[in-house]
Amino acid sequence: MLLKVIALSLLVNVAASEVDSFNFTELYNLSGGASITPTGHLKLNEGTNFERGYAFYSVPLSFKNSSNVSVFSFSTTFIFAIGPDHGTFKGYGMAFVISPSNNLPGAFPFQYLGLFNHTNDGDPSNHVIAVELDTFKNPEFYDIDSNHVGIDINGLTSNKSSPAGYFSDRNGGFNNLSLTSSKPMQVWVEYNGIEKQLNVTLYPVGIPKPNRPLLSLSIDLSPIILDSMYVGFSSSKGIFVGSHYILGWSFQMNGEAQDIDVSRLASLPWRETSRKKSNVLTTLLPLIVAAFVVIIIILGIVFIITRKMKSAEVLEDWELGYGPHRFSYKDLAVATKGFADKELLGTGGFGKVYRGVMPISKIEVAVKRISHESRQGMTEFVAEVVSLGRLKHRNLVQLLGYCRRKQELLLVYDLMHNGSLDKYLFDQPKTTLDWSHRCRIIKGVASGLLYLHEDWEQVVIHRDIKASNVLLDEEMNARLGDFGLARLYGHGSIPQTTHVAGTRGYLAPELTKTCKATTSTDVFSFGVFMLEVACGRRPIAKESILVDWVLECWRRGAILDAADPKLETDYATGEMELVMKLGLLCSHPHSVARPTMRRVVQYLDGDASLPELLPDDFIVSVLALGHGEGYVDHVLPYLSSIQASILSGGR
Repeated sequence: MLLKVIALSLLVNVAASEVDSFNFTELYNLSGGASITPTGHLKLNEGTNFERGYAFYSVPLSFKNSSNVSVFSFSTTFIFAIGPDHGTFKGYGMAFVISPSNNLPGAFPFQYLGLFNHTNDGDPSNHVIAVELDTFKNPEFYDIDSNHVGIDINGLTSNKSSPAGYFSDRNGGFNNLSLTSSKPMQVWVEYNGIEKQLNVTLYPVGIPKPNRPLLSLSIDLSPIILDSMYVGFSSSKGIFVGSHYILGWSFQMNGEAQDIDVSRLASLPWRETSRKKSNVLTTLLPLIVAAFVVIIIILGIVFIITRKMKSAEVLEDWELGYGPHRFSYKDLAVATKGFADKELLGTGGFGKVYRGVMPISKIEVAVKRISHESRQGMTEFVAEVVSLGRLKHRNLVQLLGYCRRKQELLLVYDLMHNGSLDKYLFDQPKTTLDWSHRCRIIKGVASGLLYLHEDWEQVVIHRDIKASNVLLDEEMNARLGDFGLARLYGHGSIPQTTHVAGTRGYLAPELTKTCKATTSTDVFSFGVFMLEVACGRRPIAKESILVDWVLECWRRGAILDAADPKLETDYATGEMELVMKLGLLCSHPHSVARPTMRRVVQYLDGDASLPELLPDDFIVSVLALGHGEGYVDHVLPYLSSIQASILSGGR
C-alpha cells in the first residue's frame, strides 16, 4: 500500500516542521464522495449523483506570521485527470481550494463545485480561494466556455479566467487543451507574497513547465486568507458524471514546490483498460485487416454517392479559420419541432427566428434561419459568425454556434426570454419599463459598444444599433445583437468604403456622402437609440423626426415635454435631461462634435460632466449642412470648441 500511495505524498514546509510522506489516512481528510481507489488513486467523486467530494490535507496550515499580517509566498503543483463516465456527456469540474474549513458546509454540488451555494456565492466573509477546472458553461457565473480555468475569490464568478491551454515556449503560441480528454495534466498555483501576484499554469504531462503562466492576477491575498487555512480539492456531481482523479500533489510554503516524478505515477484506470483492449486487438489484427479494408472501401463508395446525391453540410475555408461549434441540422430541427410556426419568435431582414430546446442538454436557444438564395445573405451570415462568435461581453448576445445544410444557413444563440426592447417602448406595450430599467439598458448597450469600438482585439462597427436589435435576458439586462451588418478592422487603420447599410432614421448624415461607416456613425445611431428609450417614440413617426422634436422641446425650454408620457413623472429629472441632451450630442449632424463611446460611458456614469451646450448650437450645425463649404468653414470654429469641450469633460 505504501508503494501505491508514495506518488501522492505531500511536501509541506510550515514554520519549523517538515512533513515528507504520508499514507492516505494520515495525509487526507476525505469526505462526501471522495475515496482512495485500490490502485492508489485519489478519486474525488466516488458514489451517487448530486454529491460533493472533498480531499483536504488533514491539518490546517499557517499562512501568516503572527507578527506580520501579510500572507506567505506559497507554491503548489498537482497532476489531475478528468474522464467522462457516460460517453460524450460532460460532468462538472473540480477545484484546488484554500478554505477556513475542510468540508465547506452548506455548499451545493452541480455548477457550485461543492464550494458555495446560491446564498453565499460572492460573500466576502467566505474567505475561500479556488482555482477552478470547469467543464460546464454556466451563464449565471459569466463562464467564458465549457472548458476553462478560473481564479475564484469568494464566489464562482471568476476574477480571471481563460480557455484551458498553455503558451508555447518555442513560439509563444497558444495551445488548447481539453480538460475532459482523460489525459493527465499538471497545474502549478504560485503566489508571490512580496509582489502580490497569483499565477496559474496548466500543461500536459510530458512537457516542461511553460515559462508563461496561463493566468496572472495581481491581488493581495492578505484580507482573504486567514492565519490558519486548509488546502485541498473539491469536486461535485450532477446529472452528468465525470471521474476526477488526483495523481500527485506537492505543496511548499515560502518556496517552490517539489516537482512530481511522473515516472512513479500509477496508470489511470481507463488506460489499463485501453492497454488490455490493445493486446486483444493486436492478436486479432491479422484476421480483421482484410475485412476492415473491404468495409472502408464500401463505406467510401457509399459516402461519395450520397454526397453527390445530396448537398450536405459543406465546410468552407472561412469555417476552418474560425471554427465555432457547428450544430447538426437534425438537432436544430428537433429543438424547434421542425421549425414549427408556434415556435416562431420573430421575422427580420435576414430570416426567421425560432425558439428551441436542444434535445440532449435541454438548453433553450434561439435559432435564426437565414435565406441562402442571394450572395448578400451569405455575406451577412459569414459576418455574424466571424464577428459575434468571437466576442465575449455581458451586454452582447452570445452566439453558441451555427449550421449549414443544402440551402439552409442557421445561427444559434442563447435565448433572450424577454425578447427585443422595442416591444416595451412603442405602440401600446403590455408592460411599461420604469426609468431605472431604462437607464440600466442604456448603460448596458453603451458598455457593449465601448467593448466593440475600443476594448476588443479589433474595431467592430455594428452599423445597425436600434431598439429592435437590443434584446433582454431573464433579468432584463440589455444584450446588443444582430451583427449581420457588422464590419471589423484593426485598431489604428482606416475602415474601407462600403455601401450604405443600416435602418432609416438611425443613419448619420455623412454616410450619404462618404458611404464609410465609422465608430462615429455608430455613436450617431446610439444617440437616436437613447432618445427612443427616453421618449418612447420611434425615430421617424408620421413624418416627425424624433431628434428634431426633442431639439424643439429643448429650444422652447421644456425638454422634459419629450419624455415618454407612459412614465408620467416617475423619473429623475436630472437623469432624463442628461440622457436627452447626450442623445442629441451623440446624434449631432457633424461627426467631429460627437463624443467617443468611452466619453459617453463616462457621462452616463457621472465620471465626466456633459458640455454646456445650447439648442441653438445644434440648429446652426443643421443649417451648415445645407450651405456649402463656405458656410461650413464659418461654423468650424464652433465645432472645434464642442470637440475640445467633449475631450476635456465639459466646461
